[in-house]
Amino acid sequence: MSSQATPIQGSRPMTPPLISAGSPTSPVSPESLHPPACRQRDRSPSPMRGYLIPSPLPTRRNRTCSATARASEGPLFTGVCKCFSRSKGHGFITPSDGGSDIFVHISDIEGEYVPVEGDEVSYKICSIPPKHAKIQAVEVAITHLKPGTKHETWAGRVVSS
Repeated sequence: MSSQATPIQGSRPMTPPLISAGSPTSPVSPESLHPPACRQRDRSPSPMRGYLIPSPLPTRRNRTCSATARASEGPLFTGVCKCFSRSKGHGFITPSDGGSDIFVHISDIEGEYVPVEGDEVSYKICSIPPKHAKIQAVEVAITHLKPGTKHETWAGRVVSS
């Protein structure tokens, strides 16, 4: 047997592959081109996990730029904080000119203090999707702290006013 390949009678001669010094070759094997298998994360065993839906309320983080611009250009209103729950992350403002209470999200509170019942606030308004039938307060700032109440800062320090 010779070391050179001899063509088989009746078949086409085989052309050797072109591998020259300048030809690129892949340093990776075809098996490494597949993405790694996803590792399953441990999930909480909450029974409500399959029933939870995302909140439709736009927070400062997920509000569109156009909605933020419309709210910024709008008029400034005043009102009194009716209630606010730091643990729930929202509260309500009673407008000074009357009308129904206005929802306020924790991400829209500006300033050093957590609002408490009776604080006077200034705010602008923004509509709540998807129907834009309701409104929420944005850019909420406490203008006057209610006298005689203890106020908490966002850092957790309690201050008497």
